[in-house]
Amino acid sequence: MATNTVGVPRQQGRPSSRTDGAPAAASPALAWLLVLTGAAGLLASWVITLDKFLLLQDPDFKPACSLNPVVSCGSVMKSEQAAVFGFPNPMLGLVAYGVVVCVGAGILAGARYRGWFWAGLNAGTLFGVGFCTWLMVQSLYEINALCLWCCLAWVATLVMFWAVTAHNARTGVLPAPAALRDFLGEFGWVPPALHTGVIGMLVLTRWWDFWTG
Repeated sequence: MATNTVGVPRQQGRPSSRTDGAPAAASPALAWLLVLTGAAGLLASWVITLDKFLLLQDPDFKPACSLNPVVSCGSVMKSEQAAVFGFPNPMLGLVAYGVVVCVGAGILAGARYRGWFWAGLNAGTLFGVGFCTWLMVQSLYEINALCLWCCLAWVATLVMFWAVTAHNARTGVLPAPAALRDFLGEFGWVPPALHTGVIGMLVLTRWWDFWTG
């Protein structure tokens, strides 16, 4: 059976709803994408968590990714936004990204998750994108500094969100018009590419004088 650009088997006609609990199969391509993006987010969360602990022990500690006044991980870690829920944000990432890695590994091992599971994963990744977007705005316009490991987590989150969304639209977990399903099947790379491009443009224009000076 042919597969599309996000690794989801092509289907003819309108797929039946999967929210009734029927398994929604996913391809190895999607599984590997979840494993890789989850691992990238996990790596970023792990490094930031270690640096945060070192910073708590020594207020003068300078993280390795603090390269200049703009790319300054230390400034981001010292901000109030770095602990929104009362503990360092990356500790949440250690759990969330770890779950995504396990989901992808489960698919590679032959697991077939039901529609409600995929809907829940979609909701979780949507929350992740929303939270990362808020952190991005705070970083660019309130903290006035950028963390490279945070940027890695942002990109990993939005890529997994769009991949899961495309999968759910194609398999009927999310109701979608046929034209949208076909678009996400053939050009599933476009939304994450545009999303990443928007973030890149915001970063570029925010500190345009610094980058070009």
